[in-house]
Amino acid sequence: DEADFTIHGVVDSTHWKTTLSHPDPKIREQGVEDLKTAIQDSKVYGGSSVLLVPGVVTDGTTYQQAWDRSIPEIRKAIPMAEDLGIKILLENVWNNFLTDPGATAKYIDQLDSAAVGAYFDVGNAVRYAPPAEWVRILGKRIIKLDIKEFSLKKATKENPGAGFGVKLLEGDCNWPTVLEELAKIDFRGWGTAAI
Repeated sequence: DEADFTIHGVVDSTHWKTTLSHPDPKIREQGVEDLKTAIQDSKVYGGSSVLLVPGVVTDGTTYQQAWDRSIPEIRKAIPMAEDLGIKILLENVWNNFLTDPGATAKYIDQLDSAAVGAYFDVGNAVRYAPPAEWVRILGKRIIKLDIKEFSLKKATKENPGAGFGVKLLEGDCNWPTVLEELAKIDFRGWGTAAI
């Protein structure tokens, strides 16, 4: 408050550990409680959203299991989010889950709440499909952005994260096209520089 610094949202800090797709129902239950805590925290800090990784595909969790387990868990937190005016925003990350814009749109639609949308990470998308394609398909589901660059040339099989080691406009995000697509959906949300 003294610095007049806006905190527009928070990250569910445990979503990689207490995943909503975990085979153990007790871990999923803890994940829901952690999500609810993040929703309350966002409200207290004056934010409008919680960034959430909705599930993770692992050796012990298939894609379909991640989908089937995480949807009902997120639904348990939606009433609180709606009551507090906080959006639960799903980020596209390298979790082997929702790596396709069409599937991501379908997943968000299945949750059937205005309190759920996308926190679209432009750089993360490059590995799977051109970011502009994600924007075209997700459309108005995109509420906030993570802004970072990614280079397919710099990424290696051993170290795919090396692709993030480029300056903005020097990678494969194709920002002019991304910005054109964001303009088409009249995007007016926050963009967080993820450096």
